[in-house]
Amino acid sequence: MNKGQIQTSVRNNIATVTFSHPASNSFPSNLLDRLVQNINRLSNDGETHVIILQSEGDRAFCAGASFDELMAIQTLAEGKQFFSGFANLINAMRTCNKLIIGRVQGKAVGGGVGIISACDYVFALESAAIKLSELSIGIGPFVIEPAVERKIGLAAFSELTIDATHWQTAYWAKDKGLFNKVFDNSREMGQAIDSLANKLASYNVEALENMKKVFWKNTQHWEQLLIDRAETSGKLVLSDFTKKALSKFKK
Repeated sequence: MNKGQIQTSVRNNIATVTFSHPASNSFPSNLLDRLVQNINRLSNDGETHVIILQSEGDRAFCAGASFDELMAIQTLAEGKQFFSGFANLINAMRTCNKLIIGRVQGKAVGGGVGIISACDYVFALESAAIKLSELSIGIGPFVIEPAVERKIGLAAFSELTIDATHWQTAYWAKDKGLFNKVFDNSREMGQAIDSLANKLASYNVEALENMKKVFWKNTQHWEQLLIDRAETSGKLVLSDFTKKALSKFKK
């Protein structure tokens, strides 16, 4: 079974981190753990001044957490551990010393929207629609809520959460503040990303690190908050409603 890959390269003080998985770039737990390890390593890497985070391919950016692993949860401990995967990733991105540029080429669901929200600056293609589908299966986007609401505000987060089966467009996401720039083709987006990354890589590293702390001020309590939210989701995923909803979805 292909459990996905994390590929990291550093060139001209720019680290490019690419995650991939055959199931629409979704995240099994082991892949989340490896991405967290990579982000933490780059945070303290003197050769890295800025990070570009992207997924492989030209279709989905990220389909969220592994559906197969979600289906297999049997206990509260397993549920908490499963949902802690995205909690740990958001916290790693939040505390990373380096600014993180997101490259979003396609659709993002659930935890994928959380990853985008934890980036410091985001480029996207017109095809990068977003959706938070959690309520439709009996749980909720509890773990990613602090990151998403920080970016788009409570009103937009509520809209995205409540209308759980509706895709919002890339331009909706840009209007709400999740995306900074939207492009109609990958060539132009790539040029814009390279231009910004190279500028940032040439700036004073100490200034960049201190600005990162300013951008993420008042989030120190997230270390525990996101884990508590993971426990909430871990309880809900054991409900009869969610078990039935997941079974229907799989069929």
